[in-house]
Formats: sequence, C-alpha cells, structure tokens
Amino acid sequence: MARAFIGNATGRRFGFFSRRWKSASARSPKTTLTGHIRLLARPAYARLVSTEGILRRAIPVLSLLFVASLACYRAVEMTGEHAETEARARDQLTLIATTLAARLSSAEENLPEVGYQAALRNALAEALPPRATSFGRQILVTNPEGTVVASQPPRPDLEQRSLISLMGPNQPLTTFGARAGVLEIAEADSNEVLATVHHLDSKLGMVAVLQSVDDIFAGWRSSLHATVTLFVGTSSVLIVLIYAFYSQAARAEQADEIYAAARTRIDTALNRGRCGLFDWDLGRGRMFWSESLYEILGQPPSDDLVGFADWAALMHPEDGDLYEIASELLETGETTVDRMFRMRHANGSWIWTRARAEVVQEPGAASPHLIGIVVDVTEQRQLEESSRTADLRLRDAIETISEAFVLWDASNELVMCNTNYMELHNLPAARIQAGMPYSEVMENARQPVVTTHIKPADSLPAGSRFYEAQLEDGRWLQISERRTKDGGYVSVGTDITARKLHEEKLMDSERRLMATVADLRQSRQKLEYQAQQLVELAEKYAEEKTRAEDANRAKSEFLANMSHELRTPLNAIIGFSEIMVGGMFGELGSEKYGDYCRDIHKSGTHLLGVINDILDMSKIEAGRLDLSFDELNLASFIDETVRVITPEADAKEIAVERDVATDLAINADSKAVRQILLNLMSNAVKFTPKGGKMTVTARPSGKAYVAISIADNGIGIAKKDIARLANPFVQVENQFTKSHQGSGLGLAIARSLVDLHDGTMEIKSRVGLGTTVTVTLPVKHEDGSPRLTAAEDSAPAKALRA
Repeated sequence: MARAFIGNATGRRFGFFSRRWKSASARSPKTTLTGHIRLLARPAYARLVSTEGILRRAIPVLSLLFVASLACYRAVEMTGEHAETEARARDQLTLIATTLAARLSSAEENLPEVGYQAALRNALAEALPPRATSFGRQILVTNPEGTVVASQPPRPDLEQRSLISLMGPNQPLTTFGARAGVLEIAEADSNEVLATVHHLDSKLGMVAVLQSVDDIFAGWRSSLHATVTLFVGTSSVLIVLIYAFYSQAARAEQADEIYAAARTRIDTALNRGRCGLFDWDLGRGRMFWSESLYEILGQPPSDDLVGFADWAALMHPEDGDLYEIASELLETGETTVDRMFRMRHANGSWIWTRARAEVVQEPGAASPHLIGIVVDVTEQRQLEESSRTADLRLRDAIETISEAFVLWDASNELVMCNTNYMELHNLPAARIQAGMPYSEVMENARQPVVTTHIKPADSLPAGSRFYEAQLEDGRWLQISERRTKDGGYVSVGTDITARKLHEEKLMDSERRLMATVADLRQSRQKLEYQAQQLVELAEKYAEEKTRAEDANRAKSEFLANMSHELRTPLNAIIGFSEIMVGGMFGELGSEKYGDYCRDIHKSGTHLLGVINDILDMSKIEAGRLDLSFDELNLASFIDETVRVITPEADAKEIAVERDVATDLAINADSKAVRQILLNLMSNAVKFTPKGGKMTVTARPSGKAYVAISIADNGIGIAKKDIARLANPFVQVENQFTKSHQGSGLGLAIARSLVDLHDGTMEIKSRVGLGTTVTVTLPVKHEDGSPRLTAAEDSAPAKALRA
C-alpha cells in the first residue's frame, strides 16, 4: 500500500503536500503520511520540483526560437542555391553555343551541295559537346535568312520556321548575337526559357541554344520540396513533444489530486478500521507509523520516525521480538510476514494485534523495506475464546446422544461428528479432523452397499430428506438430513436393522408370489403366440406350396414346348445351311450367299448349344438327370477331351499342355465328366488371348480323391466376382461390353455335375494373370449312384429355381 502512495506521486508532490499539510492542520491534529513521505523522498526529487516552473516556461520559447532559426537559415540557403543554379545554367548555355559555333564554322566548308540539309543535321549531331541536349536544352541552326534548318534533339515542328517567330520580334539576341549574352525570353507558347544566339561566319546563319526555366530549376525545386517537408516534419515533432510535455504536466497535476483524494480516503479507512500502517527500513532501522497505529496503542500521533528499540519495548516478551523477525527474514529468504503478538497499550494493558507485511526492494533503494499493516484483533480473540467454550459444550452434548451425528458446512467439509458416527463408518479417530472434505472422509469410511432414497414428505422443510443405507456388515441406518441456515447440513443416523429385516421377509414373500403370477401369465401368452404362429405358418406353407406347384407346371410346359418348337426348326436350319455351304445341289452363285449360309449355320449351332445347356440345367435342377457310373481311365479320357478342344485352341494360337498321371482311374459318369472338362477347357480357351497357354493337370488328392486342374493365363477374374460366377446366366462382363459369346451356364452346369459326383470345384484367379479351376472327384463312389440331394441343394440349382 505504501508503494502505491509513493509510485503515484509526481513532480509537484512536495509543494502540493505542503499546501495540503497546512490546510489539513486546521481540521485535524496531524496528517497521516507526512513522516512517510519525508522518509522515502530523495534530494533529486526536491530539485526537480524547484525547476519544473522554469522548464514549463522555457521549453516553448526555446522550441519556437529553434524553428525560426532553422527556417531563416534554410531560406537564405535556398535563395543562394537558386541564384547559383541560374548562373550555372547561363554559363553552360554560353559554353555550348560557343563550342557549336566554332565546330559548325569549320565543318560547313565540307558540306556537299546535294543533301545539304541532311549533312548539316549530321554535322550538328557530331559537333554537340557531351550532354549538350540534356536537362531539356534545345539547339537550333538557321540559314542566313533566319529559318531553322536543323535542330537537336530533332524537332520537325520547329524546322522551316523563322527564329524571330520563335523568340519574338525586336529580339536583341538575333541582332547582337553573342554580345547579347544569355537572356530570359518567352516563347510563342508563353513558356519561359533562357536562350543565347551566336552568329556563324560561313553561309550558315545562326546557332541558338534554349533551355526551359522549369527544367533549369527542377533540381532546385526538388531540394526546396525536401527542405519544406523536413521543416514541416521537424516542426510537427516539436509541436507533438511540446504537447506531450504539457499533457504530462497536466497528468502529473491530476495525479497529485487523485493521490490527495486517495490518501484522504485511506486515512479515513485506517482510522475507522482499527488498522495501522507501518513502513520499516530494515537497513537503517527507522520506522514509520500511521496515525491510526498510534490510536490503536492509545498514544498521541507523531510525525517523527519510530526507532527499532521503541517498537521492541512495546511487544510482549513471550511473543518474540523484532530482531527475531528480521533475522528469520534474512536467513530463510521469505518475503512475507503474518504474525500475531501482543503490544502494550498506553493504559498498561495488553492488546492482541496481527501484523501482515511484505519485504519490498524498491529500484534504486539502498536497503529493503518491510511494509504492512497492524490490525487490532483483541475483540476477535475474545470471540474466539467464547466460541471455543461453546464448541466444547456442544461436542459434549453430541457425544451423549445414541444416534450417529455429523455436521457439514456449506463447502461440504466436516465440521464435527460424534463417536457413534465414526464407529458406524469404521473411521479412525486419528485421521478424522475438522475441515476435511466429504470425499476424503468417505475414502476412509465403510461405504454403504445399498442406498434407498425416500422422497421427502410434504411436511418437511425445503432441502431436507430421509434415506436408508445398508452397511457392509448388514446393518441398516435411517439417515435424516436437514439444511442449516449457512448452507451446510446436519445428518443424524439411527440403527433400523431389526425393522429392515422384518421388511425384507415381507418383501421376499411378496416377490415370490408376484414371480409365480408373472410366470403363469407369461406362459399363457407364449402358448397363445405359438398357436397363432403355427396357424400363420400353415397358411403360408399351403400358399407357397400351391405357388411352387404352379410355377413348376408352367416351367415344365415351357421346356417341353421349347424342346419341340425350337430344336426341330433349328435342326432344319442347321442341316439346310450345311447342304448349301457344301454345294450339294450346285453352286449358289455369289460368294456372299456362302458367307451368309456359314453365318446362319454358326448362329444356329450356337443357339442350339444354349438351348441344350438350359435343358441340361433344368434336368439337373429337377433331379431328372440319370448318371451311369463306370470306371474311367482318366488319362485317356482327358486326352480325348483335349483333342476335341485343340482345333479351337489352334485357331487362337493357344498352346495346350497336359500333365496327367497315367494310372488314374475314377468311378464316374463319362458323359458328365466329359461335359465338365469341355465346359472348363472351352472357357479357358475362350478367355485366353491369342498366343496364350492352357495347362491341364490331374493328380491324386489323398487316397480317395483325384484333383483335375485347368489353368490359363487369360484375362482373369476379379476376386469380388468369383463367388457369383458359377450361378446360372452370370458372366463377369456385362451385356454391353462383353467381347465373348456365351449363355453363362457353362460353369453352373459344371459345378452341378461335380456336386452330383460328391466332388468340389474351386476357382482361383487374378485379373490380368489368369484363372485356375480345380475339380476334385472321388475315386470310388460309395453306392455307384448320384446324390441328387446335393444337386438340388447346390447354389446353381437354387439360383435357377429363383
């Protein structure tokens, strides 16, 4: 607080404080902080106050003198530069004109008659001194009649004009020439220029050199603009500095007024709050006391500084002394002090005081200060004694009751509890202290296992509640909680274990009865629901059975019609197209007819194959396909099948390789196995590009099975398409982009026939690398008959029925 008083004071604090002291002396015996200011002020502070008035008057005058002197100096300097610039321009014009007159006079004799004017321009350009035409200078050459015949820089608009028309009539320059010197004239367009004219001795007339006044003084004007800008900037800075100085001075006066008002209010607060301010210079041992501190001790106020021994004599010897406080601060490095001690009052009694202070090292100060306040806490100590006595009486009363009692404050911290509460919750007395949070107390307590909350009755006050808690040892407590006026709550727990045991027996009997009733009700509902489901299932079964029979009848009729209506005309189409292609009854005439017949034969054959596949798939699905199991030599059987597919492979230049063990034999239907191999090999050739390779491998797989693999390096199949590839009418490519014909039944028929032989078919493929199809068939069928159930339950059969 003392630092705030000193830090906010400005340059006029001493004068203001003296006037304040005189005015305050009339109202009160002494001002509180007079001695404090005298303790902390430095000699330089007083010197600054004495010179502040002179500085406030001198700074504006000195600033104005500086600005005026700077303005006069730069004005004289710029005037001299103007005259010097003009004189330098006149000398350069004269020098250029003289040089050109001499050079042109010597060069004129060599000018040709033919192309005279062009040669004159070249001679003028060669005669120019360096930088003669810079800075806006214009050079004109006339003939004896005064007409401009050449110019540099070239000005076609000036040539063939009279020099007199450019410079004006009665011009001394055209009359006297070099003797007229350099004159300022006005051109026809009212531009001010400096010009000089020299007469030439040859048949040429005159040479004139002109320069605009604006071009001559362009650099001077730039310097003038920079000077004005610098002057205005300097003046602005000085004005801002002067304004800042006066603003700071005004702020200092306002700060003095604020300081005086704040000091008066703090003095009032200290005097009325039984609180005193002290500032102890630890290095010099001097101490400042506020007026309120003297009043606390019943002593007359004084502006004198208090010595170390004066304060030590007033302290009670049992509460320590100032030397111990200072030594402790220096040894421990602590910066704060908060102590209670007794001091002797002027009437001889002891009063309790509490000192709170902080060690402050002001910048530039020789020694630290201990600054703080001393509060009279005598009444507080007396109240604490009375409260302690009442608390002891209350604790004795709480310990005598039979219930568990606990009191919590508004912050949910423990205020007090009795022994019964600690026993009920198994709380160690050594670890339970007043002020402990609720969560920490509960960590050390035996927690309830089950808690049942009871809604507060309408007659209970707001914030009150009752609930029951069961402890780990099985005991039950009925706990009553009520809010206190300060926001805390008090809780009283009563042991109701006997009553809860009786209630539990009653509730258990009731639960068993209700459970029995509920089981009976649930069983009846379940039986009713199951009966309803059976009725619905029977109705659905009859409906689905009728629908399936109708669909099967329609499919059978369709297949019978298709077998007769499509196969008969297709056989005729294929037969007649073969006769026409072979030319059995003579030539057809045009070659186009032969091509058309071959296309008809090929399309009819393809359509017949599709129809046969559909009929075969239908027989398999319907379970009407009869298989005849015979022992087959697998090596010769595969060779025979390879020979059938070889022409198709040779047409695409596909190499067919076989790797078949010679002693392999299986018990299977020859027609079905041939169709399986043909379908798989045909797919391999069909989806292998030209120049590819197909490999047929047959090896034993264990003791009871044979594995036949057909691998190609064709286009391959994506992994996501393999699972659905063996379904009827499914192909990897869609109907718009596929490049190979087929019905999509080849793999489906092959898988169904494999299933009829109790075998398996596995497809492995990678896009762009090829496909491998492995068929595993049993060597010896158990009873020599197909398993129709397997075919009926196969994925292709289910898909076809759908």
